[in-house]
Formats: sequence, structure tokens, C-alpha cells
Amino acid sequence: MLSVCLSCGLLQSCFEDQDDNFVAASTTEINDFIWRGLNFFYLYKEDIPNLQNNAFADQGERLAYLSEFNSPEECFAALTSSQDYFSYLEDDYFDLENALAGVRLTNGMMYGLVYYPNDASRLFGYVRYVLPNSSASDAQVTRGMIFNAVDGIALTDANYADLLNPDAYTLSWATYDGTTISNTGQSTTLVKAQLTENPIHLSTVLETNGQKIGYLMYNAFTNEFDQSLNNTFGEFLAQGVDELVLDLRYNGGGSVKTATYLASMITGQFTGQVFYNEQWNSDRQEVYASPGLFVDDMDNGTALNSLNLNRVYILTSERSASASELVINGLQPYIDVVQIGTATRGKFQASFLLYDAPAPSFSRSLANTGHRYAMLPLVFKTLNAAGYTDYIDGLAPTITLSEAFDNLGLLGTISEPLLAVAIAEITGLPMPTPRTRDTQELVIEQDPWQSIMYR
Repeated sequence: MLSVCLSCGLLQSCFEDQDDNFVAASTTEINDFIWRGLNFFYLYKEDIPNLQNNAFADQGERLAYLSEFNSPEECFAALTSSQDYFSYLEDDYFDLENALAGVRLTNGMMYGLVYYPNDASRLFGYVRYVLPNSSASDAQVTRGMIFNAVDGIALTDANYADLLNPDAYTLSWATYDGTTISNTGQSTTLVKAQLTENPIHLSTVLETNGQKIGYLMYNAFTNEFDQSLNNTFGEFLAQGVDELVLDLRYNGGGSVKTATYLASMITGQFTGQVFYNEQWNSDRQEVYASPGLFVDDMDNGTALNSLNLNRVYILTSERSASASELVINGLQPYIDVVQIGTATRGKFQASFLLYDAPAPSFSRSLANTGHRYAMLPLVFKTLNAAGYTDYIDGLAPTITLSEAFDNLGLLGTISEPLLAVAIAEITGLPMPTPRTRDTQELVIEQDPWQSIMYR
């Protein structure tokens, strides 16, 4: 089975050794890699006539077809299905490897963008959360702060991507009184740097109304932090938590194996039973499909710290995707999953990294040294033990509550609106009154690595 190799320092040195004999690959060579990888593994192969095994009489005819594309990106677009929103082609696999390992170029400010009241084009931004040890944390940027200009230029839906893309920029801060956005006259310069994000953003135990409630804000399924995740559940066990609130509202996905670990830590009483099943294209199904089972230890033999819960509360938004949805969907046949927030993204497919190497491995060690293209095509979709999949509109919440930018609250506290609803459900305390929105949020992916689930 193919695997994602994420030891980026070693990979860099290997590639530089090969640069001594570098001969640039042609566009047609790269296009042929794209065709071969998609022909072999692509989940939606049957949708694309030119990916069929009998599409071309011989290799010469296939290469003639592929030579008609002006770029690998154009070729990739032509060979992927209209029902596929998530397959990804990258022209420098170092960036892709780093992203899958949780390494990103960032200033640490995770933000959302909202349209001005009664203005169809102007935008202002708000801070969702801040990564520790980043430029934003050093500058004391905090959740809930509002900005409306970058480098002195007002934000619009036409310019925000360009303004927020540079490695350094200056934000102009503002306030919002429910009607008007007002400049404060203050500004902050943020600088991006390479940062490895610990996906365990916050964990704590809240003692409320005689109950111990574990809270975990988990922002990516990054397998380099699996031991840290297990340690967090060990702390929950040691403190005797009765209930768990799992905050996946900003979690775009990641490793399927890590999702399996997390589901097994939440439970523990279903070891060996089916967490998910796989559906591949018809050529690969028989050989490659294998069920994902609940486990009681990690691959290295470390025992999982499992809570043996029969109920879990999960906070979600439209940014909750992929492996986050796998956890929710995979647990639902077994325990009571109380989902609070808004519907999830709707990604039930998984990928793995393909390099320009011979099938079936498409491995990094055999990759064509003439280019750095790699791709993450959708290769299988997941079904839970009850057979449920294809939730293209996302997984609907049990309790619907949209996060309001002007009432975000402090993460991990009993007054934070989404967590407060979960605590009210757990304890029977009065339910907080939700605040309605009078503005429209622009749904964006802050970086291209979001919504990935890989094996």
C-alpha cells in the first residue's frame, strides 16, 4: 500500500543530490504521469472517457492526446470529474509534503471574512484563533479582533486574496457596533514564517454542575502528533472525565489512521469492529479495499488511552471536513454523537500522494527527477458500518448554531457560545440564547491544504 512520506529534511537532501543530473521533464511527460496515476487509482475514473483502459490504441496515441494540453494543470482539470472538488495537483511536492506534516508558511492568524452590512463587495476580517509562537501571537493578536484594510487598502471580494497573500503585511484594526465598521487608527504588521502547527490547540477539563467535561480543540489530523493526542486522552482519563466535547469546527482533515485512533480513544469498547469501509474504482476495489477497524493500540504498540464513552459532543462548521467527518460518521452507528454548530463540508473521499514513478507504487524514491509535480487524487470513499456515505451537503448538526464573529467568546471557557450549548446539553443548565447574524460571511479556504484526508 502506498504511504505518505513526510520526512521533509531528508527528502530535500535527496532531491538536491539528484539535481546534479537534472534534465527538465517536458509538459507531455508530466501530463503522462497525471494520466497514468489517474488511470490507475482515480475514484471517479469511470466518469472520464479518456481515462479508460481502452481509450487509446497505443502509447503513441495517448501521448499525442496529452501533448495537446498547454500545462499539467490544464491536463489535470480535463481528466478529473465534475463531481470532484478535492483532488489536488501541486507543482512542488516539497510544499505538499510540508503541508501534510502540518508545516506551513503562516503568520499565525486564522481569520474569516465578512461582507459589510448593505455592501455587496466590501469585506472586513475577524480573527478566529491564533497559533502560538507565531508573528500574530507575538503581536498579541487575539480571537475576535476585526480588521478592514491591508497595507492601507480597503478589503473587497476582488482583492482580499492578493492583499493577504504576501509574506508580510500590515492590518488596520476596526470595531463593529452591529451596524457600522469604524477604524480604530491602530495597525499591526504580521510576518509569515515556517511553522509546525500542533493540532491540539487547546485541551482542558471543565468541572460544571458536578460533572467533569473534557474539552479538546483539535485542528488537524496530523499523524506526527498522534502520541501527543494519546497523551491528551491519558490526561482526560487521569482526571476522570465523564463527558467529552470535541471541537472540530476548524479541522479540515488529515490522516485516516489518526482519525481511527481518535475514534478509538473516544470509545474503546469496539476494538476489532468496523470503523469505516472503503470503495475504490472497479479496477482497484478487490485488491486495495480494506476495512478500517477500531483499535486498542498504535502501530508502534503503544496502548491507546480510551474513555469508553457512549456519547460524545462534537462542535462543527462548514470548515469541518474529511477526516473530521469520518470520525463523526464512523462513530454514529455505535454511540450517540451530538453534533453542535453547522453542517460540515461534505467530503467523504480519501487520497494519497502520487509521484511520477511507475505503477502501482508511484513512490517518492522512484520519482522522475526532472520535475517536482505530485498529486493527491481522490482514490476511495469511506462508508460507515451502516453503509452511509455520499453526504455531499455535509453532516447535519443535531443542534444548529452558527458562530457569530461579534460574539466569538474565549475558546475553552463555559461562556464560549458553541461550548456553552454543549455544556447545557450535558448538565441540564439553561441553554444560552444564540445571537443571529445580520451579515454574510465569505466562505474561503485559507490555504489550499484544507479538506484533505489521506491514507
